[in-house]
Amino acid sequence: MKVLFVFSGNSTKVHPFISEQRLSLEKKGVQIDYFPIIGKGLTGYLKNLPNLNKIIKINSYDLVHAHYGFSGMLAVLQTKCPVIISFIGEMNFPILRIISRIALRFSAYNIFVSEELKIKSKIKKNNYSIIPYGVDLDTFVLLDKVESRKKLKLPLNRRVALFSGLFDNPDKNYQLAKDSVNLVDGLILFELSGHYKRNEVNLLFNACDLLLLTSPREGSPQVIKEAMACNCPIVSTDVGDVKEIIGNTKGCYVTSFDPLDVAEKIKLALKFGRKTNGRQKIKHLDVNIIAKNIIDIYNSVLA
Repeated sequence: MKVLFVFSGNSTKVHPFISEQRLSLEKKGVQIDYFPIIGKGLTGYLKNLPNLNKIIKINSYDLVHAHYGFSGMLAVLQTKCPVIISFIGEMNFPILRIISRIALRFSAYNIFVSEELKIKSKIKKNNYSIIPYGVDLDTFVLLDKVESRKKLKLPLNRRVALFSGLFDNPDKNYQLAKDSVNLVDGLILFELSGHYKRNEVNLLFNACDLLLLTSPREGSPQVIKEAMACNCPIVSTDVGDVKEIIGNTKGCYVTSFDPLDVAEKIKLALKFGRKTNGRQKIKHLDVNIIAKNIIDIYNSVLA
């Protein structure tokens, strides 16, 4: 089976959840090629259509799997291959939601990473599944906290919270995190930048006292699943499927957007003071299990 992954190529590197899904599918015998879309906005995306048609014709793909609704909109404009679209978070934004709703009407199948996104899509057909991106349990493993801090040169005698993204990313709501952390004595807030390699991110989850996510909206944040895989305590706003993923895991807390509430949940996580059993709770989200579910969808579309 030959599948073409279509996604935004404006970033300097492929997002890990896409590359990890590719690797897991290839391990099961699916041939995956990339078509990164270069250009921004609807016009920028549409300029890629001739090249997309050309590549599909030359390589005779069985399926096109688009990641994000905007990429799906481009993908459904070609008519040579059935299209599957993975919707990740675009339903949270009005303009992207409109474009995504149009795209899903012409796709062969749709994958939503959370129930919330499916509801927002207002999809009428039954050609969909709710499947989060999987977490690589071979990459995100349990390590010693002290040794992890030494490798990252983090202070051994301070409490450290890992922020879920870049401080200057407006979608991550750093201001709420900052205001909340300021209410907790002696806590350092550390930034999770895109410069870290995957093994270094694993070190961070093992080194820190908790993960802090304060986003106003999310689909199915990968960082939550990765932190769970490392048994890292979590404090997160109630966005996307966070509450579902965390469940009743002790040491993990869902909070409102009130800095006082966030600070109180941080204090609870610090008081918990040990590793969680989060890894046990997300074994069903292993990237290899998710790959099998994706292949089942591929086969159903081609049947």
